[in-house]
Amino acid sequence: MKTIFFFLAAVIVSFSISSCKCENKVAPVQKTDISEFIGQWTIDIQGGSVGWLEVRQADKYLDGDILWGGGSVLPVSNIFLAKDHVLTVTRSNSVVRQFDDNKNPVKTQVVTSWLEIVKNGDKIDGLLLNPKSTGTGVDTTTFTGTKLPVPPPAPDMAALKFGTPVTLLNGKDLTGWKLINEKQKNGFSVVDGILSNNPVQTEGAPHVSYGNLRTEQVFEDFNLKLEVNVPLGSNSGVYLRGMYEIQVVDSYKKELDPHNMGAVYSRIKPVVAAEKPAGEWQSMDITLCQRHITVILNGVKIIDNQPVYGPTGGAMISDVFSAGPIYLQGDHGTVQYRNLILTPIVK
Repeated sequence: MKTIFFFLAAVIVSFSISSCKCENKVAPVQKTDISEFIGQWTIDIQGGSVGWLEVRQADKYLDGDILWGGGSVLPVSNIFLAKDHVLTVTRSNSVVRQFDDNKNPVKTQVVTSWLEIVKNGDKIDGLLLNPKSTGTGVDTTTFTGTKLPVPPPAPDMAALKFGTPVTLLNGKDLTGWKLINEKQKNGFSVVDGILSNNPVQTEGAPHVSYGNLRTEQVFEDFNLKLEVNVPLGSNSGVYLRGMYEIQVVDSYKKELDPHNMGAVYSRIKPVVAAEKPAGEWQSMDITLCQRHITVILNGVKIIDNQPVYGPTGGAMISDVFSAGPIYLQGDHGTVQYRNLILTPIVK
């Protein structure tokens, strides 16, 4: 643990030294008030993944939510500011330690990991500490964060001006697309105008890691129209700017949930269920403008010009003002796409 605090102390000292204007003056000791942490932060995680943290002042205590790489936005277990101006954020997970002969859990523990964060100018630096499963020591991951301004007011959709439509699929091959991680296997192919993903796993063979597919072009705000066919029980996703996932999943007749078809994954729940049964072609009409998202699924508006406050799980970009690609999840399940047409919004 001493090593961790030495790291944090070094970050603070480094900032204090860099803030000095090379004069023979002693740099002031940095003091951090909790108000400097309040708000939302996008996070760049060591290794290239993206996270998000919200710290908010509740009644006599701090509260917050966190996204770490993949998965959903989840509530934190606890947040507090230590005397040495280190913000500590804890999160807990239940871990099954032992199973019986029928693979039923017989021993479960709650494992807590924690983030230690210091303020560094207008950014944050920190460490995620995960206890090792052996019980001896911790694994550490470094990260940096940038304060995220609240989204602007909702744009006037009727006043938007659009440019020239871009056909994202040529109907013949994957020209204009590439894997995000070229070391993974490509399960995508194009036949008769249909882009299919078939991440086949062979029973008894080692697991094959399939990759996500992205456009070579990047885009700012736009309208995206497409058709998608998702088989029974399957799962994919369409990422806007490489940052916001519009969920593609077989959720026919399920209760409304921010993980259902057409949702902004774990962030914005559809107001009405409009998905079709698995195996049928479905239409999506998606508009991203000024950090607001509208989704029309099968002709029904299920998300109406709603603000999105940060990236979703699996985002490849943390900068909400940066242009980014369209990317399609290829590591989940079988899915088909066709007629992907993107029309840029002209500023």
